[in-house]
Amino acid sequence: MKTKMRTLLLIPFFALLLFTSCQDEVIDITEPTQEEALVAASELTSMISATSKMDGSVDNIIDRASCLFVELPVTVKVNGKEVIIDSKEDYKTIEAIYNEFEDDDDKLEIVFPITIVLANHDEVVIQNRDALENLVKECKGENEEDDDIECIDFQYPISFSVYNAQFQVVNVVTIENDRQLHRFIKRVINAEVFASLNFPVTMVLADGTTVTVNNNAELAATIKEAKNACNEDDNNDYHDDDFTKERLDTLLKTCPWVVHEFQRNASSLSDSYREYLIVFKDDNVVKVRTRKGDMLTGKWTTRVTNRGALIKLEFDTLVDFTLEWFVYDLEPGRIKLYQAGGNKIILKKNCDVVVDITKERIENYLQECYWRIARLSINGADNEKDYIGTPLKFLPNNEVKLRINGEFVTGTYEVGVRNIGFILRITLDGRPDLKLEWLITFLEPGLIKLENANNKMVLERHCLDADDDLKHIDVILINGKWEVAKYDDGLVHVVDPTEQFKNYTMNFMINGRVEVTNTVDPNTTPYNKLILGSWLTYRNNGLYLGLYFKDQTPFNELNFRWKIVNVSANRIELKDLSSTGNAERILVLEKKN
Repeated sequence: MKTKMRTLLLIPFFALLLFTSCQDEVIDITEPTQEEALVAASELTSMISATSKMDGSVDNIIDRASCLFVELPVTVKVNGKEVIIDSKEDYKTIEAIYNEFEDDDDKLEIVFPITIVLANHDEVVIQNRDALENLVKECKGENEEDDDIECIDFQYPISFSVYNAQFQVVNVVTIENDRQLHRFIKRVINAEVFASLNFPVTMVLADGTTVTVNNNAELAATIKEAKNACNEDDNNDYHDDDFTKERLDTLLKTCPWVVHEFQRNASSLSDSYREYLIVFKDDNVVKVRTRKGDMLTGKWTTRVTNRGALIKLEFDTLVDFTLEWFVYDLEPGRIKLYQAGGNKIILKKNCDVVVDITKERIENYLQECYWRIARLSINGADNEKDYIGTPLKFLPNNEVKLRINGEFVTGTYEVGVRNIGFILRITLDGRPDLKLEWLITFLEPGLIKLENANNKMVLERHCLDADDDLKHIDVILINGKWEVAKYDDGLVHVVDPTEQFKNYTMNFMINGRVEVTNTVDPNTTPYNKLILGSWLTYRNNGLYLGLYFKDQTPFNELNFRWKIVNVSANRIELKDLSSTGNAERILVLEKKN
């Protein structure tokens, strides 16, 4: 998602500080205009609020209310059996117990107290069934029309610009989820603030496809068009009991499906079948493409029973796929299948994946842009850190170039056909971990996955000048000299780790080279120590700055793909975020006078 900045806010200054002080992920890039301000009572503001409401239909099998969500974990008794629900995956356990016998009376008891999340994302502790039923009565009934919009969502993060009374930007607030958005828009509706949304913004439709909107009018039209374009599944069964055969058939045939997880007879076969491609065609023909490029043909049929929807796959050779599978979960862009005995498949929809791979198509993709080495595993060791900020460029004359410190190392490449499938052979002196013959296991316009023996590599396309936000950040970095204003590695030190970067000046050059000089030694004798490195800004579910100085101290501590969280003309704040989103390290660069 692109993150250009535009918005409006009017608020007492002390309240503004209170609200924005906990907003970490801020990227301030583009000045907005007054005309883009959200209006408190407008239809668009109301639709944004409705889109950000909590959708509680996913757990209706527990609480029978689409405007409530039971916070997990929760313990329930299903037909007398105690079940601990730790994740949404466990809802299928309740359904499976219900489906054991067709002539019994299914009963679910909740073990109280529980925590309920309301449509406005507030949390309430419930002590007994009567208190829960009182909340349920406030919700709309099963499959009744309600206020929330479930068929379209914002792709986060998004951001709003904050203004003072003179419509001058005072801050930019980044929103990471529906809860933050709903609470922010509530303040707009209450006229506590004026705000405008920063465009472009990416919206995610119910089928997993995305739409990019560039202004308020496009956003309003897109939400309005998608509002009733899907089945909100607001019944009290688990997901798919109301799924029609026609709808399932249409969904299966819309795009190719990629195997993400595979389990057969309680044994994991994900390593064998991951990234196999499944294409459901008319006339009940299904084709499966292996990672080697082989195309295998079989048959598929669907049916819907009182126990749910089923997909039957039949192959002469793919015996592990040959089974009638229950559809136990449907999410945007994802289908989960299961059958008793420890059988499970998770499929992800990918409309961009290339079904019919040809040598010419691979070469065309390679030559379109630069390619960033996003992952490189050699004999189990992660080596992608050696290629931070050093993209590859494939040229039409079978020449490949690797950009290091702003200069190109030149080699050759070849796309070939083997019995095992299509291969990419790279010859690049001094780079033994690239100088290999790679089997192409996955191909789409912006992503190529390769492997051989014990090695794996993932290439992600990086097109120069194709992203306005990245161009803006590049211009800021190139125009001026920089210093490390703050470096916090999260550890306790006697001496501030920022001190080791004192007196160093960083110069970001347009060719991807970064030069670091130190003009003062410990004895204050002038000299010029030169450190060379590579840098690259790129987008990957957010904006990043890759820095690589190899083993040159002290800047080798900064070898990392840093998340860009705040940008201004004279300051760039970067973070090393953990898997939980917490900042493990902080790096702040400031422009020198």
